[in-house]
Amino acid sequence: MIANKTYNNVINTLKNIGDTHLNITTTTTGDVFDIDLAKNTLFPLMHINPVNVTTGRVGLNYSFQIFVMDLVSQKKDWTEEEIQSAAWLNNEQEVLSSTLQTCVDIISIFRNSAYQSEQGIDDINYPTYFTDGDFTITPFTERFDNLLTGWVFNIEVEVENDFQTCNIPMSNDLGQGE
Repeated sequence: MIANKTYNNVINTLKNIGDTHLNITTTTTGDVFDIDLAKNTLFPLMHINPVNVTTGRVGLNYSFQIFVMDLVSQKKDWTEEEIQSAAWLNNEQEVLSSTLQTCVDIISIFRNSAYQSEQGIDDINYPTYFTDGDFTITPFTERFDNLLTGWVFNIEVEVENDFQTCNIPMSNDLGQGE
């Protein structure tokens, strides 16, 4: 029997990945314009932007834009030791490197990890959440009240769905027309 996964299940799984990843401090969800870019936000930040849901023959495909970003610190904020060891004016390259690795980790979780196994089933190969294909991960740098840099990518999370008709909440009177 297929345990159909809802939008809430998929979002909560993505949030859980963000909340438990050691290189993510804050996880948010919503429209891209809902990203809190204020200086009081704790970074690194993962933001989940829902895009759409498509139906397949045996499942649902949830599409999301995932943003992973962090603050870029300027030399004026650095300690003397950081200044002496750096040949550039800020740590943008380091932030891009670490946030890219976090993006790769998120993709890897859906391709290869325990998130693919059905709860209560010992078979790790029994998929519930998975993704496939190639990914384009695009860098960005934005100046708001602070300087942020990171990566954004689209991910399609596939879940099985049996399109059950027995439990649809509607009356038996289908209105045969007159």
